[in-house]
Amino acid sequence: MVAGSNVTALPLPTGGESLRFYDVVSADGTRLRAWTNDADGPTVLLCNGLGTNPYAWPALLRPDCGVRVISWNHRGVGGSDRPADPERVDVSAFVEDALAVLDQAGVASCPVLGWSIGVNTAFELAVERPHRVAGLFAVAGVPGGTFSSMGAPLQIPRFARRPISLGVAATLEHTGRLISPVSTRLPVGRRTANLLRHSGFLLPGADPEVVERAVTEFLSTPVEWYMHLARAAARHDRVRLSRVQAPSAFVAGRYDLLASSADMRSASARLPGSRYVELRGSHFVQMERPEQVHDELLAFLGDLPG
Repeated sequence: MVAGSNVTALPLPTGGESLRFYDVVSADGTRLRAWTNDADGPTVLLCNGLGTNPYAWPALLRPDCGVRVISWNHRGVGGSDRPADPERVDVSAFVEDALAVLDQAGVASCPVLGWSIGVNTAFELAVERPHRVAGLFAVAGVPGGTFSSMGAPLQIPRFARRPISLGVAATLEHTGRLISPVSTRLPVGRRTANLLRHSGFLLPGADPEVVERAVTEFLSTPVEWYMHLARAAARHDRVRLSRVQAPSAFVAGRYDLLASSADMRSASARLPGSRYVELRGSHFVQMERPEQVHDELLAFLGDLPG
């Protein structure tokens, strides 16, 4: 299904968003900065994009969004500590973090929303702890093998996608200490936000204020640490979808440079009863078309049994 393009992005309500941070301790003792919107409605666990933040989800920060979100910032990102073992930053560790957030909130089972690498985490959680996952709502991400899905709109051959992506990540990890003193202090104003909105990586539908806030927070993470996380996440292989029992839905961006919409469509087709929606958006489709993505989420929640 391909939705139309005449949609206005929701502005992030200045000073009126619902957002509260708190601490959670994961299984290996790593302290995480968790967050919730404290909204009324069914609880949903958000497995966010790698190194991203709540501000990338403007529709979920509205007090009247109708969904109670619980989530966390990745290890070493946004107030979360780095683990004692720096190698404990892969998808398996993220699954442990997701469980810690659920346990802290006293949630035995709920639907799980994943974006980007968070889709890997959500599906792995559904395989490892199926009784904790009531449904899977995947946005701009594939259930494993993410680096092999990158670059599809650029016509990069599939065999070359993973080596190229890993090569870029490795180079930036090794040179990040030279870049981070600049990137972490880079001012992100309206002009920068507008440039990003017309870059092709992100599309003009995103509200400039939302872009400005989300990117400013994202750049606070040192480049070398972010690329360390990315290379660890890249080790996550494709999930065997035959082991996934939870109801699912996929929302893809047609022009997504980081998660192939074709790969998302293929994953959805292999899950009985799964719904696939393709929007005219990029990897940041929930910023560009927040109303549409949110409506799809609410419809998915409404269709879940019980």
